[in-house]
Amino acid sequence: MKAVMYGAGNIGRGFIGQLLYQSGYETSFVDVNPAVISQLNEQHSYPVRVLYQDTYEEQMVEKVCCVDGNNIDAVAQAIAEADVMATAVGVNILKFIIKPVTAGLRKRWEDPSKKPLNIIICENLIGADAYLKGAIAEQLNEEEKKLLDEKVGFVEASIGRMVPVQTPEMQGDNPLRVCVESYGILPVDKAAFKGEIPPIHNMVPFAPFEFYIQRKLFIHNMGHAFCAYLGNLLGCEYIWQAIENPYVELLVLRAMQQSAISLAEHHSLPYRELNDHVEDLVARFGNRQLGDTVKRVGN
Repeated sequence: MKAVMYGAGNIGRGFIGQLLYQSGYETSFVDVNPAVISQLNEQHSYPVRVLYQDTYEEQMVEKVCCVDGNNIDAVAQAIAEADVMATAVGVNILKFIIKPVTAGLRKRWEDPSKKPLNIIICENLIGADAYLKGAIAEQLNEEEKKLLDEKVGFVEASIGRMVPVQTPEMQGDNPLRVCVESYGILPVDKAAFKGEIPPIHNMVPFAPFEFYIQRKLFIHNMGHAFCAYLGNLLGCEYIWQAIENPYVELLVLRAMQQSAISLAEHHSLPYRELNDHVEDLVARFGNRQLGDTVKRVGN
């Protein structure tokens, strides 16, 4: 099985790329960073270091290569051969991948027997599926637009894994190393898939997906930001320092629980499950080894 991972940054390598390897895929990353491209093509592997409070576990991600995102023909060939694709390039970069992705789809459609391609969109943008599909559709003729509707799934994902800015100390002896927290669940929009849902480790297809989008925004992101704002007022450098303050912990916990109560009622779901998620987040915010800063999270 082959996968294309558009974006070889922290989420691309430190989360989605790892899940794809654990699922048995050979993954072609697409990136424009010359150093990352050459290193991935030389090593064909990289380490992911999972950080716990006082220890860590290092796992190797193998069977990888990297395509230069400026080489549209090479990108198109990789997309044409892929069984699944994902993006994690950042909201401001999405517009730059439209032409290469469109070229890849056109090349793919040259073979009518090709199965549908599902694109898992791992971007911090509500409505990223509609944006990406609409931008690609603008490049197509009417016949191609029909193929886009029939043979391409634009699948939103909710990224819950926290991956801090990678410092030279974290990278150590390998500049490709990515340090991450242990949380590794990938909720995706079940209703958006075309054809068979691709087998991906820890992927949770769910519908209606609005619930996971709102849970990420109003519980995780809100609680994380609230913790950062309070930490900034107290002069903390790191998120773990802020959440270790019992008053901050209480305020952040209660704020996230208020959102959990509202979401449970709105979606007719058990509050207990949402509260378990809230308490897990409070514990994850306290992970010292992540070194996540108040400034980064607050921004």
